[in-house]
Amino acid sequence: MSDFPFYFRFGWQHIISRDALDHQLFILALAAIYVIKDWKQVLILITAFTIGHSLTLFLSVKEIITISSRWVEFLIPCTIVFTAITNLFQKKFTPKTIRINYFLALFFGLIHGLGFANNIRLALASDQSLGWGLFGFNLGLEAGQIIVVLVILFISFIVVNILKINRRDWVIFASACAFSIALVTAIERWPL
Repeated sequence: MSDFPFYFRFGWQHIISRDALDHQLFILALAAIYVIKDWKQVLILITAFTIGHSLTLFLSVKEIITISSRWVEFLIPCTIVFTAITNLFQKKFTPKTIRINYFLALFFGLIHGLGFANNIRLALASDQSLGWGLFGFNLGLEAGQIIVVLVILFISFIVVNILKINRRDWVIFASACAFSIALVTAIERWPL
């Protein structure tokens, strides 16, 4: 339990640091279709991402699954590209139509979890509790995601409610930003 703050900070930095642009872009692509009144749905969304992330992180740390890091680093921006593209097909932003993002968050969280497994595997010493380490990491991850989502929802509020820009135009703009950066990253990380 004494290592909890270390792992919490580790999870927090995994989302908040400058090196976490791929995760921040993924959260942008996921959250772009929501507005401030959807905050409960967004909390479920980021929790689904954390669950997927945690599952593969655990399986990878335990070496139950292993995938080449070159492929994982390529697939992570691909998840952003795909999520951003799905946003373009959203015409009505009802809870039913945007439910697909829960599945994207969970499924693509699995891929993102693989990307960080090597780092946390090195951090966990053999005499430390894997459960407490992953628990602290995941709480830090969740806290960081909440901050990123709050920033995105705040910007969305300003754009849609104060600047009176059409919600669909905002979604297209935010998704296009995430898409373009992720596409360049995917091309740069091409594993072959």
